[in-house]
Amino acid sequence: MIKKLGKWVALGALVPVVALAGIDAHQAGTVSGARTGLTIIAPASAGGGWDTVARELQAAMRENGVVSNPQVVNMPGAAGTIGLNQLMQMHGREDVVLVTGTTMVGGIEVNGLGQDLTETVPLRRLADDYMVLAVPASSPHQTLEEFVAAWQADPGALSIGGGSLGGTEHVLSGLMGQAAGIDPEDINYISYSGGGEILTSMLSTSIDAGISSYVEFGSQIESGDMRALAISAPEPVEGLEVPTFHEAGLEVDLINWRGVVAAPGVAGEDLAELNAIIDETVATDEWRNALERNRWDSEENTAEQFAAFIAEETTRIRSVIEEAGL
Repeated sequence: MIKKLGKWVALGALVPVVALAGIDAHQAGTVSGARTGLTIIAPASAGGGWDTVARELQAAMRENGVVSNPQVVNMPGAAGTIGLNQLMQMHGREDVVLVTGTTMVGGIEVNGLGQDLTETVPLRRLADDYMVLAVPASSPHQTLEEFVAAWQADPGALSIGGGSLGGTEHVLSGLMGQAAGIDPEDINYISYSGGGEILTSMLSTSIDAGISSYVEFGSQIESGDMRALAISAPEPVEGLEVPTFHEAGLEVDLINWRGVVAAPGVAGEDLAELNAIIDETVATDEWRNALERNRWDSEENTAEQFAAFIAEETTRIRSVIEEAGL
């Protein structure tokens, strides 16, 4: 756990990159490699959003024979940039892909990584979801308006738990502060390595509020153990009785997108095969069920469209982080 009081402390950037266990050292170059044994890097701890995406892909691939032996390898740390750094060292490897998303784009900027997602080979944007600001059931704050009023009165007194520095939750806390007129230096943001830790701290009231995806907080919200104050969607989410930040009085929205990329240098037949694998996987009933089960939004897109989107997101998130003082 990393606690910020006054300045964000990006300790995750100091985590050393180690050899990726579970991926052998065979040379790339055979088109059949990815079909036989594709490794999906989940750059986060088990149980988090990226891990969930990776394991849903794995299940859909395996159940439908898209890949004979898909494997998921977890490489948590520094908002996903540990996993990205590993992928960047696997030039031309056609049998490895990385799950990525909004959090990694922010992590690259905050941790000062000397590379970014535009240097990878984008395959597909897979799923979008939204972040929820929630409080324990015992919290005196019944609405976002009440929470913001208390926050403005004494910003440092309210602790907000979330994921990695530079991640979606961190960025959302900065946007909230910016919209509420709170100096980013005064935001008491506590960084955790995964949603499970945030949830534990929320339920024990160790923190005043938490930010995570609805999927991670949903069962506790629905049971009444936690109260959702707002969701970061630009429009109301069907089936959820949670107001958007806009509806609740704060001009904030943020999409938590997730996608999959290949290593630099993957091209030609190898790239065509990887694209075919992903296309076949997302067309399965298992993947469609995963979208519904996890409340993920998804839309058709090509590798070229995803590449353009990553370039746009890199510019946008960099601007958001600078403007929000993160």
